[in-house]
Amino acid sequence: MERTVDKKGRWRSLAVAFRMSPEENEDLNVRVRLSGLTKQEYFIRRINNRDVVVQGSPRVYKALRNQMEEILAELRRLETAGGADDEFLSLLRLVAITVDGMQKDGCDDA
Repeated sequence: MERTVDKKGRWRSLAVAFRMSPEENEDLNVRVRLSGLTKQEYFIRRINNRDVVVQGSPRVYKALRNQMEEILAELRRLETAGGADDEFLSLLRLVAITVDGMQKDGCDDA
């Protein structure tokens, strides 16, 4: 097993695993992509009740752009079908908050 050290010099030699549904996994993957963090760092921050502060970068910008394209497609579909589910609305709120935070931090020129 590969041993890694965190920023405080602690060995990260333990592995943690759990099960989740495909829908939960996709939601998690979107949140991790939009955060700009590794999945490991995202988990550690969330589990320890620390804020996940998005640092603007080309990778985060691309993830936001791609997510916005998916949201636009879903909005167009909903326009003809009617109604949005709670998971979609939650994702829409997350992306809006992230983009708003990036604009306030001066990252809107990416």
